[in-house]
Amino acid sequence: MTDSKYFTTTKKGEIFELKAELNSDKKEKKKEAVKKVIASMTVGKDVSALFPDVVNCMQTDNLELKKLVYLYLMNYAKSQPDMAIMAVNTFVKDCEDPNPLIRALAVRTMGCIRVDKITEYLCEPLRKCLKDEDPYVRKTAAVCVAKLHDINAQLVEDQGFLDTLKDLISDSNPMVVANAVAALSEIAESHPSSNLLDLNPQSINKLLTALNECTEWGQIFILDCLANYTPKDDREAQSICERVTPRLSHANSAVVLSAVKVLMKFMEMLSKDLDYYGTLLKKLAPPLVTLLSAEPELQYVALRNINLIVQKRPEVLKHEMKVFFVKYNDPIYVKLEKLDIMIRLASQANIAQVLAELKEYATEVDVDFVRKAVRAIGRCAIKVEQSAERCVSTLLDLIQTKVNYVVQEAIVVIKDIFRKYPNKYESVIATLCENLDSLDEPEARAAMIWIVGEYAERIDNADELLESFLEGFHDESAQVQLQLLTAIVKLFLKKPTETQELVQQVLSLATQDSDNPDLRDRGYIYWRLLSTDPVAAKEVVLAEKPLISEETDLIEPTLLDELICCIGTLASVYHKPPSAFVEGGRGVVHKSLPPRTASSESTESPETAPAGAPPGEQLDTVPTQGDLLGDLLNLDLGPPVSGPPLATSAVQMGAVDLLGGGLDSLIGAPSFVAPPAAAVPANLGAPMGSGLSDLFDLTSGVGTLSGSYVAPKAVWLPAMKAKGLEISGTFTRQAGSISMDLQLTNKALQVMTDFAIQFNRNSFGLAPAAPLQVHAPLSPTQTVEISLPLSTAGSVMKTEPLNSLQVAVKNNIDVFYFSTLYPLHILFVEDGKMDRQMFLATWKDIPNENEAQFQIRDCPLNAEAVSSRLQSSSIFTVARRNVEGQDMLYQSLKLTNGIWVLAELRIQPGNPSFTLSLKCRAPEVSQHVYQAYETILKN
Repeated sequence: MTDSKYFTTTKKGEIFELKAELNSDKKEKKKEAVKKVIASMTVGKDVSALFPDVVNCMQTDNLELKKLVYLYLMNYAKSQPDMAIMAVNTFVKDCEDPNPLIRALAVRTMGCIRVDKITEYLCEPLRKCLKDEDPYVRKTAAVCVAKLHDINAQLVEDQGFLDTLKDLISDSNPMVVANAVAALSEIAESHPSSNLLDLNPQSINKLLTALNECTEWGQIFILDCLANYTPKDDREAQSICERVTPRLSHANSAVVLSAVKVLMKFMEMLSKDLDYYGTLLKKLAPPLVTLLSAEPELQYVALRNINLIVQKRPEVLKHEMKVFFVKYNDPIYVKLEKLDIMIRLASQANIAQVLAELKEYATEVDVDFVRKAVRAIGRCAIKVEQSAERCVSTLLDLIQTKVNYVVQEAIVVIKDIFRKYPNKYESVIATLCENLDSLDEPEARAAMIWIVGEYAERIDNADELLESFLEGFHDESAQVQLQLLTAIVKLFLKKPTETQELVQQVLSLATQDSDNPDLRDRGYIYWRLLSTDPVAAKEVVLAEKPLISEETDLIEPTLLDELICCIGTLASVYHKPPSAFVEGGRGVVHKSLPPRTASSESTESPETAPAGAPPGEQLDTVPTQGDLLGDLLNLDLGPPVSGPPLATSAVQMGAVDLLGGGLDSLIGAPSFVAPPAAAVPANLGAPMGSGLSDLFDLTSGVGTLSGSYVAPKAVWLPAMKAKGLEISGTFTRQAGSISMDLQLTNKALQVMTDFAIQFNRNSFGLAPAAPLQVHAPLSPTQTVEISLPLSTAGSVMKTEPLNSLQVAVKNNIDVFYFSTLYPLHILFVEDGKMDRQMFLATWKDIPNENEAQFQIRDCPLNAEAVSSRLQSSSIFTVARRNVEGQDMLYQSLKLTNGIWVLAELRIQPGNPSFTLSLKCRAPEVSQHVYQAYETILKN
């Protein structure tokens, strides 16, 4: 009979019977009784009263009985710590038993009994087991050290167990090595600052040797440990890759993904010109494809990881498109993931195949899947320009099916295609208008209204179509109402005589009869624009729209790099960094890919660590309260004392002597063609006029609107990390003043008051120029917008990267810390235009090794537009000339600490890629200036 009989009993008064049986002289009866106790414990009955009787059964040679007693001990030792001490002697004795299985069992159980009183008695037996002659005992003891460290870290360090554990990495048995690595990794996770796994080429060699011989889970521990190592050069990286590659053919998918993680990380250091690089790419594809033949749950995990790999290195799977074609019996979550990867892999070479598949999917019965398939056709059109026409005709065929949800999705994606390829496919508008009555989803209705408003001049009855939507204006969703308001204003600006009443009606509905503040505000702005200056209204409302980008859902590059380092973990399935979902005291270390070696990419130099900092130190570790920012609880909330700006800085970026020699060389220099002088408005700093009419009078040249580019607000401090306080923000520069625009949201259940803010020392001396003013207590769910003025007169200390800023915010609940990056263009001053002769002399004077060259891609602007857009952010064009059909812009800018940066921007008409050369006496600034150029030109 099986052991299931122990779980079927429902007798009363069982405890007394079991007590008697446990004290029986017969061994079999004792064993039966212990089994009954374990069964009761398993189903949730409290059998702690039997603790002394069960512990007495420990003195036995029977291994099965000993295991059962140890199981009971693990469960109840915490509730009976005083009684548990009775078992210590038996543990000590069992650790010296001739049978290695019993020695290992004793040390394993000792590690699982989480009672402080007992731990000190266990140190001696554990020390012996760590040096045991039997590898099975040693590998068990290695894991026990990690468990003991979790209970009492100080004890483990004092007893020298960590050093013993490090010695086990050199053990002759591969399983012992694997468990030692696992234990050290576990301990290192809870103490990120300790350098426990001190990896060097010798220890890496030992790990790689053990890798071939240990069990599959041991291999995973070793591979994960290897992934945290940064090789010293590309040769070492290649050597490790060669020895890890055989793991790709392992039967265990976790081993395969861990091997892929190591290879993806170390490939970053290999030059793309190497033959081995191409070989490695070919070797990566088959194991990933094999993972897709597993059961659906494993397929899903594999697909989420493949999604990351394809975003980082699409060339790995570019020939494997067919593997991602959907099977009829795939679960919906697998289908949607495959669809996403298909679009990422779509290219001119395989687009015909992909479109044929997507068209097939659009006739499926699963509504969610069909919707995603129709969207995918639109995304293909936007991604692969040559296929756009075929995609549009496929979408038109789908619209002809008259299936309601297919038609609605098709209209939404056609709107995006119109945005990407203006004046190309507008002939299909008539077909779209035929389906107007069948649209019932807000997104589809809004898309159709946008199309009618945008192309009103091509639609004869545009006014009637929009009027039909207006009849149920108040029943529409906010998205549709906003779109309808804009569309009717566009229509009025295109056909003013016929639509006077219609625009009056919609403005009245939006402003007087609506309680939606967004709709009301937009209505009032349009009303005032139209009544004050119709010409300005036309320029604003009918302005040329920027083209939409092909990939809007790509993961941000630094996050993608971190996720690549987390392949095979939960982070790679969630597509979120571990810090976003791991709570508790464990320190989550932000991982990043190693920098490329000098031979790999000439323009990408490895990031240099700040002087005196260890190479592995990361910027975004959260500063501790004591060492970095001081105790903010005693903040002086008075206004800061404004001192004179610092003349020199710790960054060694002192003021550049621009007059020092070199002017003689101007004689015989190539002649520059000066650009047309930009008209600087006379009333730039003038106060605003009274009415809104001044604000929109675009012809009078009021300069307050065209400030430097402002990035949208980003979440800097999530609520879950700050006890309910969420902080979003951005940086702005207007009329020479820098400010930090903050949005504070209270997501806690208590009121927040007493706000204050402080910055750590940073590269450019940014500091608050006034206290953080939150005038009223911040109630739960309330949001407040604050503009904090900044000065550049604070303390200076070079940070890595140069534009990082560490901030502490205090309120009545606690002090919270976060780190952010500010865009460098907020530091570009308004008097940064250099004289042409001075420019030429300075350019020659700065050594050539200080010159850095960058590529700005996907920027469809001409030289005039580039010059004017950069000037609005204080990057001034000193001169312009045309060389062999190329426009050359020579530009200057000046930072708040007096550093000048000179630039040469090469623009080939019709080519969206520009070449930017930067020269500066502080070359570490160049990378950040290039990023500022990219940000300004692409937004």
